[in-house]
Amino acid sequence: METRVFSALADMTEAAALIREGKLVAVPTETVYGLCANGLDAKAVEEIYAVKGRPENKPLSLMVAGKEAAEALCHDVPAAAYALMDAYWPGPLTIILPAKEHIPAVVLAGGSTVGLRCPDHLLTLALLRQCALPLAGPSANPSGETAPVSAEGVLAYFKGKIPAVIDGGACQEGEPSTILDMSAKPYRVLRQGALSPEKIAEALRSALKVIGFTGGTGCGKTTALNILREKGALVLDCDEVYHELTLSSPELREALEKRFGPVYEDGVLNRKKLGAVVFNDAAALADLNAITHHMVVEECERRLRAFAMEGGELAAIDAIGLIESGLAEHCMTTIAITAPREQRMQRIMKRDGISEDYARSRIAAQHEERWFVEHCQHELRNDSTLEVYEARARELFEQIL
Repeated sequence: METRVFSALADMTEAAALIREGKLVAVPTETVYGLCANGLDAKAVEEIYAVKGRPENKPLSLMVAGKEAAEALCHDVPAAAYALMDAYWPGPLTIILPAKEHIPAVVLAGGSTVGLRCPDHLLTLALLRQCALPLAGPSANPSGETAPVSAEGVLAYFKGKIPAVIDGGACQEGEPSTILDMSAKPYRVLRQGALSPEKIAEALRSALKVIGFTGGTGCGKTTALNILREKGALVLDCDEVYHELTLSSPELREALEKRFGPVYEDGVLNRKKLGAVVFNDAAALADLNAITHHMVVEECERRLRAFAMEGGELAAIDAIGLIESGLAEHCMTTIAITAPREQRMQRIMKRDGISEDYARSRIAAQHEERWFVEHCQHELRNDSTLEVYEARARELFEQIL
């Protein structure tokens, strides 16, 4: 058999004709060369296994021209998968999803999922568009051998054994794609490749719907947040996050003690001691806020990325300093929860066991209600019965989501 070598865009018409005939064509990607055939033709895929000497219990991924192929080939494609495709396709990322029934069993190797990959190479993308088929395409080497990164490497293995190879030059990455299983939650990196897990987590985080909540003490944020918890949301209470960081973060302790002196005792932050330093000194208070806001924002983002990797889709951030800390910029939208001052006062007196005078002083020390409303996209008013308030909250969340 003569192995033809194609190297121009115009040659992709002939290469596509070979694919449609059930023949094998080796193709370049940004990682390594692949040995490809029509992924919907069982006999053609069997030929890949035969030529490579690949074990039949190892499934094959499918190369596709873009994210539009996902709905045609897979069930239950999560929104997060499209976020990854938008961020890193074409590129070295294979996403595993539940396969539709028309994908040949030989591709799936007895499983029910399939990996999709959009290669970042001009010639291979042109081939995919020309043949309008998904391509089954493992690396173009005999099983157990090193994956080739040039057409010459492919020919060294398969000259005279396959009909054609597309010479697209040397591969840029030289290592295989990263494989991410999104067929079940939590999502899992099955193979670390050219794309790092950190980059994947960043893209998944960008698809996460995050709602920011703020408002004065006693306004009723907890009730609204519990409704989102019912919907599977991760709720981050920034007061709790800060408290946990004071116990667990060496970086926070170092920053606080560098600025304010020995404010820790036996590994625990002495809040009264810190308060004595900052609350009569505007500059010191500003420094404290700068330190804590930065640390809390970083920790919230870390938790959001981890939640997104678990398959989470919705989260909420509860922070009285949502605006000042910059956390609002990390949310898709923000909600100011408001309530009459007297109702707030009664709530916190009952909740915290404090006097009326102390309750009034705590409320007076915070922003006015109007400030929260002016700085948020939505207002949720809590001035009636619990039932009415919950109904308003559910209606607003439905509108947002």
